[in-house]
Formats: sequence, structure tokens, C-alpha cells
Amino acid sequence: MATTPMIPPAAANPALDGGAPPPPQMVAPPPPGTDMTGICFRDQLWLNTYPLDRNLVFDYFALSPFYDYSCNNEQLRLRATHPLDLSHLSKMTGIEYSLSEVLEPHLFVFRKQKRDGPEKVTPMLTYYVLDGSIYQAPQLCNVFASRVGRALYHISKAFNTAASKLEKIGYVDAENESTSSEPKAAKETIDFKELKRVDHILASLQRKLPPAPPPPPFPDGYAPLSTEGEKSSDSQSAEPLPPVDPIIDQGPSKRIKFSA
Repeated sequence: MATTPMIPPAAANPALDGGAPPPPQMVAPPPPGTDMTGICFRDQLWLNTYPLDRNLVFDYFALSPFYDYSCNNEQLRLRATHPLDLSHLSKMTGIEYSLSEVLEPHLFVFRKQKRDGPEKVTPMLTYYVLDGSIYQAPQLCNVFASRVGRALYHISKAFNTAASKLEKIGYVDAENESTSSEPKAAKETIDFKELKRVDHILASLQRKLPPAPPPPPFPDGYAPLSTEGEKSSDSQSAEPLPPVDPIIDQGPSKRIKFSA
């Protein structure tokens, strides 16, 4: 495997210090679960020098602050072994990086996971290299929290806008009522198109609604009270009356008639 010259995490620059660089010191990696989604890493000099493919992308990822130098991949690199060789990683335990998705040369997805056995791994974090820039993928709980917070913000803003408009309308109505001298009947104008629309909606609802069910039968031994007028009317009309919907069939609508 072609390797690239590695830069120690905290190596000093001899040109700036004027002498030999001190021994490299290992920087403590961020703990698992650290939110580094606001960081973007890109090394344009490395991209101009080496091709970004599946063989060298891990060396490029190791330059970023997302890389944990205590992982198993770093131990394989010290043994001159490919750091993504699964045949060696499956025999080790601890923190490791695996290349889960590859779309050369634009997208590479790394998954940081904890290996407890050959077949037992626990995913921890996800990173991706998009056109040479390295990012940390946000966790699902953070995505949900962000979406819910954004939705609540817009809903609250909509309610505040509606409340302010309603208050303004009420203020204008009160001001008009106090200043205008027109009678109340002249102000209350009715839109006949709106009346026809409401009648159409009510008629369509009446056609869709089923008729009311018949009342339940009286229990045995119970005789309802009936007057003589009801008895005579029952004897005259032998045919049973159709069931009446107590909600819909309330007689003709009582509307105000307007004369032209």
C-alpha cells in the first residue's frame, strides 16, 4: 500500500524553532460522543499531491482532528499493514474505524466503532469525506431535536403573528364603532355568495350523513303515556312515519329575508 508522510499531532516546526524538533507528544483525543459537527477539516496541499481513493483516504482522514491515535487502525499502520484490513481488525478489540460507504472520488463514509469480538461491534460516531472536506455526521437524536425545535419556533411565530393581527382587527373595529355614526343594521352586510356556499355545504353533509337509528324498544311491561289526541291520530294514520333525524330535520331554516 502506498503511504504518505505522516505529520505528528504536536510536532514542532524546526524552521520556526531554529533547532531539532522535540519528540512528538500524543494529544488526548476527544471522548466518544463529543459534538464536533461544527468543525470542517480540509488539507488542499495533500489533495493536490495524492489521489483521494479508497487506498489513501484513511491516511488523509488520519490528519484530521477527528482521528483517534489510540485506535486499532493506528497499530496496524505501525506494523506496515493496511489500516482498514478487516482480517486483522476482527482479531483485535477496542476502538477502530471502518470504511462503510465509498463513492470514489467524492464520498467516503467512516464509522467509528468499538469492537468487543470478531462479530460484536458497537457503532459510536460517523464521519464522511465529501469532495476532500471531512465532517462529523450529527447523531439522530440531535437531528430530531433540531427539527422539532425549528417546527416549534415556526408554530410559535405563526401564533404570535395571528394574535397580533387579531388584536389589530379588534382595535380597528372598536375605533370604528366609537367614531362612526352609521346604524348597526347598515354595517351588518351579508354576503349572499357565502350564504349559498354554506347552504351547499350543509346540503352535501345532509346527503352524506345516514338517517338517525330508530329508538330502542320499550322494556317488557312498560306502557308509554299517551293522550287521547295521540290515540286518534294513531288510528287515522295506519302507515308508519319515516324516521326523523333529530339533528338534521329541524324544519325549514330560519334565515333573515332581505327585500330587494
